Formats: sequence, C-alpha cells, structure tokens
Amino acid sequence: MAKRDYYEVLGVNKSASKDDIKSSYRKLAKKYHPDNKETGDETKFKEVQEAYDVLYDDNKRSTYDQFGHAAFEQTGGGAGGGNPFQGGGFGGFGDDINLGDIFSSFFGGGQRRSRNTGGPQRGDDRLMRLKVDFMDVVLGKDTEISFDYQGECPHCHGSGADSPSDIRVCPTCGGRGTVRRQQRTLFGVMENEAVCPECGGKGKIISKKCSSCNGSGHINSKKTMKIHIPAGINEGQQIRLQGMGEPGLNGGPYGDLYVEIAVKPHPYFKREHNDIHLEVPIDFIDAALGNKIEVPTPYGDVLVTIPAGTQSGQVLRMKGKGINDLRTQKPGDQYIHLNVRIPTSLNRKQREALESYKNALDEKDTAFAKFKKVFKK
Repeated sequence: MAKRDYYEVLGVNKSASKDDIKSSYRKLAKKYHPDNKETGDETKFKEVQEAYDVLYDDNKRSTYDQFGHAAFEQTGGGAGGGNPFQGGGFGGFGDDINLGDIFSSFFGGGQRRSRNTGGPQRGDDRLMRLKVDFMDVVLGKDTEISFDYQGECPHCHGSGADSPSDIRVCPTCGGRGTVRRQQRTLFGVMENEAVCPECGGKGKIISKKCSSCNGSGHINSKKTMKIHIPAGINEGQQIRLQGMGEPGLNGGPYGDLYVEIAVKPHPYFKREHNDIHLEVPIDFIDAALGNKIEVPTPYGDVLVTIPAGTQSGQVLRMKGKGINDLRTQKPGDQYIHLNVRIPTSLNRKQREALESYKNALDEKDTAFAKFKKVFKK
C-alpha cells in the first residue's frame, strides 16, 4: 500500500513553518493516540509520528522534498543496508517534543511526567488562599479549612480496575511501561526508549474499569482539616500540608497543598515587619502638662507616660509589644504616634481658663513671636 504524502498526513502545505508542523502534530497525536478511547487509532498515530519525524527535521525534510518516500525506504537486508539518504527513520521523537507531557496533559489529568518514563511519579502541588484576621497572625490560632480532595477510591483501592482479575500485565512492554525502538542512521543502528503506546507507561492493561471511579483510582470529596496559624506569620507566607495535593501517577505519592495567608487589615493597628504602629489621639492639655494613659496593644492595655511638652506627631516606643518573629520568636515593638487634638468648641469655664493662660504669657515668648523674630535678623 502506497504511503500518503507526509504533508497531507499532517494537514499542512509545503511552505508550512516548523511551528505549524509541531502544532498540527500535537493535535493529531492527541486525537489518534491509543490512550484516547474515543478517536484512538494506532495505525494513524504511527503514520502521524512518521510524518512529523521527517518534516520537523530540516535535513530530512529537504531530502524528502527532493526524493519523496524513496529517500527513506530500506534497500538492503543487512545491518549496513540502510538507505544512504536516511537520517533516521520512523521511531525517533523530535528533540523538543515530550510525548509524555503531551499525552499526560490530555489523558492523565494534567499531571507532569518525566521524559520517556512510565514509573511512579509525584502528584502536582496545589495552592489555596486563606483570609485571616490581623489578630490571628499576631497571637496565632487554630482554625479549620475545607478543600476539594481526590482520595483513594474505596472500591478499587486506587488500581482503577473493577476487580483484581481485570488487571493484566501489558503484553507490549512486559510491565515495564517503556519500549525500546531501533532506527538506522548514517552512524549505524540507534536505540531509544519511549513510553509504551499500549499501556501509556502504566505497565498494565485494565480490561474493566472500576464502576465507582471510572478507572481514575480516585474519588472527589470535600475534606476538612484543622490547621495552626503560627503567631508571626506574614501576608503571603504559606503553610504546607503534606500529601494533600493532587494524586500521583502510576502509584506515585500525592503532592502537597500550600495554604497562602492573606491578612485582613486592622482598623487601627498597622504592621511593619514585626513592629506595630498605632496612632493615639491625646488632648492638648495632656500634651502640655503630661499624663499617664492606657494604650491598647494586641496583648491588652498598657500604661504609658506622656511627657510634659509633647508635640503632635511625636512617637513613643513600647518595647516588646510588637509581633513575635516567626523563626526566632523575638518580639518586635509597638510605636505610638501621638496626635495632639485641639478642641473646636469651648464652654465658658474652658474659655476663661485659656484666656487666663494667654494673659500670663509674655508676648515675646509665644511660638509665633519666636517665628517672626527669625525674619527680622
């Protein structure tokens, strides 16, 4: 039976770029791969692979354009009887094409596979975000989270088969999950290893899929877990839950779940590294005469002395009243930013008292008088 034109097989024209060839190859390989139960066709899959193997290689493509299929046909029966035009016949893979990556993304739930291997592989990690209160990251807290989890199917125990008798060793690869292929080149016979096209690298064939999980080996469920938010954790940092990610391939271990912390802003406390900043309003009389006031901290109120003559914007440090460092547990400090408030309305007694104070002032010692004096020099 005569071979179809390679350009026709891939559905591209003779001026197609390498990107066009690769794109068409990916679509057709996915469509005809034996793992695809709906449109899989091993004969067409091999035909597509053969066409790609030639057209994606610049040297082979140039030779094919000149001599057609004859350039790649065998002309001798011995070990050295390969066609002199042949730069490597059907069976090799393009250097930047990883079939495991292509097929696993369509037939294996998007999991990663290493090149040309079908052994156990770790599942993907997952990420979820958890919004917590400001005080939770200052004091620490135990809380519960819920997330989707693909647990092991209780019926097949992860095998994907309806019963143990429905599992048999793959006859193509003998249970290894990989097959070795030979191809003739100008340098002799070359061998490479590829994922078995029969079992997709699993090493086994399942004749009847599990009725509970439809062959996946896993059941989707909602899982609830208690986690501890450690005191001192910061915005964007993550808590790792081992084994709570995506299931592995071919019996590989689960990935991990990372819980990323998002902190709700506090109406008054502001965090800067491990320090806390708080704006505290005080009356102008307390600023002038000094006073003792109870200042809020995350750990309770603390008595603080306001020095006489305090100015608006002055900052006082409360040592050790900040946030514990997540690693060293050394606490930061709390800084209070004093905001001196001037009354906007006065009763009669208050006005009389302030007028008495004003009359007692030497006009030369007022703040404005000192300011004006600078300009008269």
